[in-house]
Amino acid sequence: MTGRALVITVSTRAAAGVYPDRSGPAVVEELVAAGWQVDGPVVVPDGEAVEGALRAAIVEAYDVVLTSGGTGLGPDDTTPEATARVAERLAPGLAEAIRASGVEAGVATAVLSRGIAGVAGRTLIVNLPGSVGGARDGIQALLPVLGHAVDQLRGGDHR
Repeated sequence: MTGRALVITVSTRAAAGVYPDRSGPAVVEELVAAGWQVDGPVVVPDGEAVEGALRAAIVEAYDVVLTSGGTGLGPDDTTPEATARVAERLAPGLAEAIRASGVEAGVATAVLSRGIAGVAGRTLIVNLPGSVGGARDGIQALLPVLGHAVDQLRGGDHR
């Protein structure tokens, strides 16, 4: 099962045009290849814009919203906090799987990602790392369970 997804890239510099967004398009490419209907990437700066973009996505009734970026330890990396303000319930196993996939790919620093996952209404929100490799590893960790998660959010039974 697939559905509608939105990809949001969180990067102050990419939003300002300092450099192109590379992680968002990588996530879109992986989702489209897996059969998802995808919008984005929408590029927003770190900070308040993240929460606004998430809330707008919920109003638009996306099944899945994937963010890329803003999950590190830097002072402007507040994507997890914005997600926590929007999410009604957390789904910690998804974030754990993303970090584990990075470590399995040989990236020891994957454990530094503070990304979270949660549900707002019937929308699943998942924070991916901002690096292209981290975003690709993360989406690969999610794809096997994403359809089932959406099915459950739509009221489907556990398989």
